[in-house]
Amino acid sequence: MVKENVSVTDKVAAAITDAIIQHRLVAGTKLVEQSLATMFGVSRTIVRQALIRLEREKLIKLEPAKGASVATPSVEETRQIFATRRLIEIPMIREFVRNARPGDIRQLSNHLQKEQSACQYVDVRGRTRMLADFHVQIAMMTGNLVLAELLSQLVSRTSLAAMLYQTNFSAQHSSNEHLELLAAIEAKQVDLAGELMDQHLRNVEASLQLDSALTDMRLALLPEDVAHQ
Repeated sequence: MVKENVSVTDKVAAAITDAIIQHRLVAGTKLVEQSLATMFGVSRTIVRQALIRLEREKLIKLEPAKGASVATPSVEETRQIFATRRLIEIPMIREFVRNARPGDIRQLSNHLQKEQSACQYVDVRGRTRMLADFHVQIAMMTGNLVLAELLSQLVSRTSLAAMLYQTNFSAQHSSNEHLELLAAIEAKQVDLAGELMDQHLRNVEASLQLDSALTDMRLALLPEDVAHQ
């Protein structure tokens, strides 16, 4: 979480968010309040507050009489998430390169060492979390906590979409692109860093099977005799 003062509600919301990012909770999974309350050792009121927050962040869906479930982002919503990330992260990385301090670069370098190790040893949960956190860490280093909180939400929604649309973009490839970004940051290459961030986000989006998802949906809705022509 981005906030420093962490409440019980924050902890419950963060735990559910982590489970979604790390693909331990898949799209459509039912989230039963009483079960969650028992699991976390808190009241149902706390759980409900956490779920309401996650609904605002578009990570879960709350429906009357049906309860909560992990969100299922549409193809169009997924495209909009990536478009929004490009609008935010390209100017963000350019500003960061201009103002990055040696300590910031060391912190990112340490993060990427752990990220590469997680990819090498097939630590699926660890690498998924660290690949997402790389972007959020940069946002936090700009000193703009509103930006960091917004990007954290978008990154979480990206992870959910990646799980739903079965990305074939390897974690190692993504981490290698992070290394290229770090090299541009260290060299103070503002324009190059912006270009690399743009390409990185486009590569991840292109790896999602969004077009095939639309095709499958259209085929599924066609009459059977037409679909098999």
